[in-house]
Amino acid sequence: MATMQDKTIKTFLPFLFRFFFLVINFMASIEKSNAHIHDVHENMDMVDDMKDYLPFSSYGHGCFDGMEDEGWGMVQRKGNQFVVGGQPFYFNGFNTYWLMIFAVDQSTRRKVTEVFQEALSVGYTVCRTWAFNDGGWRALQKSPSVYDEEVFKALDFVVSEARKYKIRLILSLTNNWEGYGGKAQYVKWGKAAGLNLTSDDDFFSDPTVKGYYKAHVEAILTRVNTYTNITYKDDPTIFAWELMNEPRCLSDPSGDKLQAWIQEMAFHVKSIDPLHLLEIGAEGFYGPSTPERLQLNPNTFAGKVGTDFIRNHRALGIDFASAHIYPDSWISNSITDEHIQFVKTWMQNHIDDSENVLGMPVIFGEFGVSSKDDRFNLTFRDKFITTVCTTQLNSTRSGGSGGGCLLWQLFPEGAEYMDDGYAVVPSRSPSTSSILSLHSRRLQLFNSRCSWRCHWGCRKKSSEDWNHVLPHDEL
Repeated sequence: MATMQDKTIKTFLPFLFRFFFLVINFMASIEKSNAHIHDVHENMDMVDDMKDYLPFSSYGHGCFDGMEDEGWGMVQRKGNQFVVGGQPFYFNGFNTYWLMIFAVDQSTRRKVTEVFQEALSVGYTVCRTWAFNDGGWRALQKSPSVYDEEVFKALDFVVSEARKYKIRLILSLTNNWEGYGGKAQYVKWGKAAGLNLTSDDDFFSDPTVKGYYKAHVEAILTRVNTYTNITYKDDPTIFAWELMNEPRCLSDPSGDKLQAWIQEMAFHVKSIDPLHLLEIGAEGFYGPSTPERLQLNPNTFAGKVGTDFIRNHRALGIDFASAHIYPDSWISNSITDEHIQFVKTWMQNHIDDSENVLGMPVIFGEFGVSSKDDRFNLTFRDKFITTVCTTQLNSTRSGGSGGGCLLWQLFPEGAEYMDDGYAVVPSRSPSTSSILSLHSRRLQLFNSRCSWRCHWGCRKKSSEDWNHVLPHDEL
């Protein structure tokens, strides 16, 4: 007969074996973790060596045969960084604003798929596009709260197709400019309803017009996708909502009117959808709240358009900052090296202010060079894009606020009639495509190899440590 001691040993023996097994695995995981930094360095060299032989989808995030849910969680913010599932999410992205319009017609819908395929070829992971078309041709919103279901289904298709190719979307909810309706169309609707409106800027203050916009926000956020059966506000394919493309309020240079609108609409969006991130869509001009920063604006007019980079992004509910980069529009349409220096200074100051003052990530939501500029050439465009990528990567390598940048704009072949001068067709621009692909690969390696708790304590690492992880040469 077994003694009590024998029974105790038999009872606990399996647990002892399991304990030692766990210890052995734990020690092995430490060894593997310590090897990750060396792996990043080696893998970067390997990826660069193989870039001419492998399509980006061979080692990137692309998925042609459907998509697994693993790793497709909601993008969140942790301090001054974007994260997905606790891992850093720095991104390289693009704009193609007309996706919904092309998706309406079966004859052009294929171009939406081709855009995402072109994006995949250079490793893009985020797309910014319009979730509005107010009045006019192929309008999504034909009049306040009256929608064309076929156009809404086209937007559903864009979202579902982005999910298929594992590209996240920043959806802008209206426009400051008259293109695709925007605030001017809302004011026209208000006037047609008998409101006494005298300026397009009444969009920001009139209660009825604000009600029109709020209803549109709710219609978009609560839409159930007819392709995926997922409500927009629950879909991790959507990276963030954008209140407005490039808001300005020239009638109130103090910025008070626009600031009140941002605060009110941010609260409204978050009351419907507290899960997704929210941004303003601002160009990044400094305003009256920081007079010492006005000199950083590209011109004096920029400080008088009713926007204020620091003040605007302090509004409750705004999760990350945004800025655009257009020296050819803001400084001179004749290309000079002054544009390159402006890009460096403009980006670095917004990264620094986002990190040290706002404590949030910043994205450069639009940047580009127009082929219509005086002295335009592809060499300068490549230099311009390289400067943007390099400046972001300098922030990434230290775990900084430079969360992502989005080229204006990516085109497939055969859609050049929509080109505003800024279009980039990767398949026709091998040098530009190479720069974009390399930047995507580098960001992807940071995202995939740097464990948030183990190797992403960037603020505690010296620059010498990060030079060991990934020597940062000029692209």
